[in-house]
Amino acid sequence: MRFMILLKSDESNDSGRAPTEAELTEMAKFNEEMVGAGILLTGEGLAPSSQGARVKLSNGSATVTDGPFTEAKELIAGFWMIEVPSLEEALSWVKRVPGPDQEIEVRRVLEAEDFGEAFTPELQEKEARMRAAAAERTDG
Repeated sequence: MRFMILLKSDESNDSGRAPTEAELTEMAKFNEEMVGAGILLTGEGLAPSSQGARVKLSNGSATVTDGPFTEAKELIAGFWMIEVPSLEEALSWVKRVPGPDQEIEVRRVLEAEDFGEAFTPELQEKEARMRAAAAERTDG
């Protein structure tokens, strides 16, 4: 099963404060442990909300609101995508995340079988082609 681990933002990291060398070293060590265990698929930190925007789609129109956004604790600061056999194993890794007090969300990534009959073989084939094209782009 794949899980997305969502690191919540706070005023400190949404202000654009760069991590210290010690913080980066500690996070790199944790990332290396996940790579060594063969579970890390990808992971990234996100720029502060002041460098982003929100788009609201409604009745065929789009409204764009530039950041920063006021509720930092509702924002995502970064993520990991891991592949482990169970939610319990994902949680065991999350409990080891280095750094200060923080709130972390863990969500299972939906797979083809989660969509039932609506995800027809034709749609599954189209999805597989799209994923292969995207992988080729990132590998090349």
